[in-house]
Amino acid sequence: MILEKNAKITTAIPGPKSKELLEKRLKYVARGVSYSTEVFVDEAKGALIKDIDGNVFVDFAAGIGVQNVGHCDEEIVETIKSQVEKNIHTSFNVAMYEPYINLAEKLVAATPGDYDKKALLINSGTEAVENAVKIARKYTGKPMILSLENAFHGRTYMSMTLTSKVKPYKYGFAPYNSDTHKIPSPYCYRCQFGKKHPGCNLECAQKLEDLLKGELSADMIAALVVEPVQGEGGFIVPPKGYLQRLQKICNDNNILFIVDEIQAGFARTGTLFASEQFDIEPDMMTMSKSLAAGMPLAAVVGKEEIMENPIVGSIGGTFSGNPVACAAAIKVLEKIEKEKLTERANAIGEKIKSRLSEMQKKYPVIGDIRGLGAMCAVEFITDPESKEPNKEIIGKITKESLQEGVIFISAGIYGNVLRFLPPLVMTDEQLEYGLDVLEKSLEKALS
Repeated sequence: MILEKNAKITTAIPGPKSKELLEKRLKYVARGVSYSTEVFVDEAKGALIKDIDGNVFVDFAAGIGVQNVGHCDEEIVETIKSQVEKNIHTSFNVAMYEPYINLAEKLVAATPGDYDKKALLINSGTEAVENAVKIARKYTGKPMILSLENAFHGRTYMSMTLTSKVKPYKYGFAPYNSDTHKIPSPYCYRCQFGKKHPGCNLECAQKLEDLLKGELSADMIAALVVEPVQGEGGFIVPPKGYLQRLQKICNDNNILFIVDEIQAGFARTGTLFASEQFDIEPDMMTMSKSLAAGMPLAAVVGKEEIMENPIVGSIGGTFSGNPVACAAAIKVLEKIEKEKLTERANAIGEKIKSRLSEMQKKYPVIGDIRGLGAMCAVEFITDPESKEPNKEIIGKITKESLQEGVIFISAGIYGNVLRFLPPLVMTDEQLEYGLDVLEKSLEKALS
């Protein structure tokens, strides 16, 4: 049991036990599986992680945005135990069970859109994207799928194709899936059109309309897949009206509008789903990560007429909608509402952005601060004039912070963005400690 209330480092990082396991990892685990830290976890609770050497870390990664409700929440653990004692797996395709139905009902009610909807439960975010694409193609009878530059949608073939960053996600895996096309991302800090919002007339969104008049035909395009806040791409928050404009163009051209809420969903951005803050109602939505507090689960929720189109047996899978994961997800939704985690996300985000703004006045290497709720990021540059991405400083900051007991991870198409994904149960004391360590690590990196 973790008794500490904050970080506590008692060995060098990695410690002796972690070093021993690291040697085994390098011997037995495929090289392509990445790792951000050399920490081997013994236990985790709330916003803290204790490694096998007894060191305690404040976690600003939350399993890459998975533990919004906190590590090993007691109620969720008890819910999982109770379900495990009754039914671990029968496959919903063979012998059905109530948790799948109850969760589907809750997700249909919770997602934006005042229309009849249905849900599909699967295992992971990338699988949700793959299924959304399959369903869109089947419903529309059209082949092409659009996505945004700087996007990340997963590592399986279609989701990888829709993703932008070649290294490491796509490198050496060509040929990619055909019939895809990318449109400009609303990366205001690095606007490729040289404009500034709001005087830009959302030229990045207008580009889709222009493409439909020339290079592409709406008769070819099944769907556009977008993240409401781009995650791996650098926590890029679109300007007001951008997503609405895209959805209108899609609606006018019979193109399905699919929103990928895999990283942004479940209270992370200050609302249950980030889409709620942009006044959009997706035709389909993909979700995963914090849906089930660490249990492998994902979902596609969409308009009934779209979701009903695939024939029986064409979607789903052996483990899809596992009863233990479904039970955990139902409890997650209850806790988000009961503990007002959307409000807590906004409070955490305000503190993070306020401290980062103070740092920005002192350190010109901080180029941009952005985010929604507790999905925040800071982009590092070499100097304010050129805005040249500063990837090197990220490595120094994350390494030094880890030695002080704080886990940070990076993001961004250039690898120069530090992203904040703290569990929404993180205490003010833990949050302040992490931000203090960040500033100390930044000062050390610049010295």
